[in-house]
Amino acid sequence: MKTKLVIYQVFTRTFGNKNLTKKENGTLAENGAGKMNDFDKDVLRRIHDLGVTHLWYTGVIRHATCTDYSSFGIPTQNPRVVKGRAGSPYAITDYYDIDPDIAVDVDARMAEFESLVARTHVEGMKIIIDFVPNHVARQYRSIAKPKGVEDLGEGDDTGKHFDPQNNFYYCPGEELDLSGVVENTYAHGAEAYHEFPAKCTGNDRFDSHPQQNDWYETIKLNYGVDYCDASGRSYHYHPIPSTWKKMTDILLFWAAKGVDGFRCDMAEMVPHEFWAYATQQVKERYPEIIFIGEVYDPNQYRMYVESGFDYLYDKVGMYDCIRGVICGERSASSITHEWQKVDDIRDHMLYFLENHDEQRIASDFFVGNPWKGVPGMIVSALLQQNPVMVYAGQEFGERGMDKEGFSGQDGRSTIFDYWTSDTVYKGFFNRDALTTDEKKLSLIYQGLIRFCNREKAVREGLAFDLMYVNQQSHQFNPHKQFVFLRKADDEVLLVVANFDQERVQINVTIPAHAFDFLGIPEQEVEMTDLLSGFTKVVDLKRDGQVALDVEANYGRIYKFNIKK
Repeated sequence: MKTKLVIYQVFTRTFGNKNLTKKENGTLAENGAGKMNDFDKDVLRRIHDLGVTHLWYTGVIRHATCTDYSSFGIPTQNPRVVKGRAGSPYAITDYYDIDPDIAVDVDARMAEFESLVARTHVEGMKIIIDFVPNHVARQYRSIAKPKGVEDLGEGDDTGKHFDPQNNFYYCPGEELDLSGVVENTYAHGAEAYHEFPAKCTGNDRFDSHPQQNDWYETIKLNYGVDYCDASGRSYHYHPIPSTWKKMTDILLFWAAKGVDGFRCDMAEMVPHEFWAYATQQVKERYPEIIFIGEVYDPNQYRMYVESGFDYLYDKVGMYDCIRGVICGERSASSITHEWQKVDDIRDHMLYFLENHDEQRIASDFFVGNPWKGVPGMIVSALLQQNPVMVYAGQEFGERGMDKEGFSGQDGRSTIFDYWTSDTVYKGFFNRDALTTDEKKLSLIYQGLIRFCNREKAVREGLAFDLMYVNQQSHQFNPHKQFVFLRKADDEVLLVVANFDQERVQINVTIPAHAFDFLGIPEQEVEMTDLLSGFTKVVDLKRDGQVALDVEANYGRIYKFNIKK
């Protein structure tokens, strides 16, 4: 049976944190941290009951932090090159290690991870972790690499800006200059950070003077591309660059631990030739493993799919579009254009409305009301067979309006600070504290997510966009409503998403072409709304209309059977 991927992203360090102190710029001792063990049987079953197929544990691999774990043999990091007291999970300090913050027993952190993988599998879900291929922390040094593995940078010729077999890029003869970076409060009194020769910065900054808005805490990995060649960018892939082999070995290491997929950070900053090489090697040994790419340039989508990616973020397409519709800045009819642009690779596009990079729907920076995101979730979850993703707390209306520290008050849930999410804490560890509104919203999300695989028409059915025949009239507003059909075998879904702030009475035209394309006969059918249980009898006619009553910021998912 075909499965529609439903990915649930959790930020592992904050998810299970039951310390509610929430002191701005607080330390681990003050604010606490969630642990892998917080994902016990009950929590995992609750996540699975949402309809989740894949659980993405964000921030698992050891990364730069201001917390001192030297007593466990873990190298300390200079706070001047760490973003936030807890640090960014995308500034990796050891690709072969587990982050100590999320372990109960730091010395047994890998065993705790292996147990987490096993528990997740037992509860019927697959596991995704981050693979950060473009850059590492300034003070990267592996203490957990397998015997015989050469560390990144080991053996580099630091006297060269570029060498195809170097793992990093260098500024020979120059010290790293951090004068353009504002010192964070938690770094006051820290000793100066020295790096000689300076390594080039992760966001393709190839001098020794990173600025405040650069990824100054990271260094760029070298995949055989000379970005500063006198005649322009040049490529050196023969022989295979050292970095290709080392990074592929890291993927194989985690695949052997039972990881089922990788969400690949900033995949488009790494040459597609590497991805073709790495994905082929990994999939030869682990055919079921999936690769999800963070690629923001639609012009490169197909190239990265051809290079082995199973799924790509549809951020600048569908996410930006639906966000615009929710905020009243774009017409609902523009959703049609977004799916049509990538129709040839539609099954590879990953839809989402929240993740750790984006602002929370309920934040003042997005739309300020989680209910206004519901019609967008209806479209994201049900429009196609492709995967959909939910970020933990989204289903409870998490606002992301805390001022945590390095993250600041920006409408996002911090990935840099020791913190806890109110709604995630309540939703999984103190459910009695959830408000009626939060409970109601979570039940709607649960219904939508479950439909993804319970309804064959969603899981593997055909889709028919009805917007082209439903132009603006007093009976239908294409700026505020989006409508489509899904069909598998004899089951049909008529789906309406209402982005309007008002309850609407609409007439939806179903064209003759839809009857022909989907093989729907003209007949009288009884429709049942999967969201409310409400039923109605409709006489289906070619080019006829169906009258619907739809609540504000909500929708209808009418299911009917066409078997006579």
